[in-house]
Amino acid sequence: MMSDLLFDFFQKDRRDMDQIRINDIDFVLKIHYEPRSNARVSIRKNNINIRIPSSLSKDKQREQLRQMKAWAIERIQKNPDRFKPVIDKKYVDGDIIKTQRKTYRIHLTYKEKKNSSAVLKEDTIMLRISSDVSSEAQQKHIKTLLSRIIGADQLPCLIERIHFLNKIYFNKKIHNISFKHNLSNWGSCSQLGNINISTRLLFAPDDVFDYVCIHELAHLIEQNHSKRFWHLVQQAVPDYKDKIQWLKENSKKCHF
Repeated sequence: MMSDLLFDFFQKDRRDMDQIRINDIDFVLKIHYEPRSNARVSIRKNNINIRIPSSLSKDKQREQLRQMKAWAIERIQKNPDRFKPVIDKKYVDGDIIKTQRKTYRIHLTYKEKKNSSAVLKEDTIMLRISSDVSSEAQQKHIKTLLSRIIGADQLPCLIERIHFLNKIYFNKKIHNISFKHNLSNWGSCSQLGNINISTRLLFAPDDVFDYVCIHELAHLIEQNHSKRFWHLVQQAVPDYKDKIQWLKENSKKCHF
């Protein structure tokens, strides 16, 4: 099976973009020839990105490309659950959203207007979505608004928790704390001491949530991911690798 897959698209090595079907899932294969010292492959959602040194001969580029493809295919085949596509949620009126700490009900209406809005009344999120945009855009409006309003509702708990963890483990000055509708990472910490936490973590267990907060707090001391940084994290969360593994395995469950 592996050799068949390799043969099927090996003929198209010189293309910048192709498509591969693995485990009944279509992956977009993007090949980048660029100035770099080594070849690299990464798997992101339904994309496989391969970066090949442009300085290599064509024969060596083809060999590097073959190896990178083989590695990606083997990894996806061995971890089918990890690389399943995220099931896109479609929200309707009356839906229930359960975060780790709180449950909300959605009241959804559509209005002839350009903008969409939301307001929280007790535990009900009142969404007024534009009917002037496509259904895809409407769902994007809904998800963004849900993330923002639930993040704002639970922000006091986040602030309290981060200050509590900071006092125990680091005791460093924090400038600002906020939730972000962030899909690219779980959190961030700037050199100014601004800590941002992804609202996706609202669906994670408390111990995983705490790990990400501690991870970002450790960046108040070490802005990189050096050995010293990971030592700081391990002192606070001895089993931090288990938390990282949980995030890798369950990231598709943590989204609006």
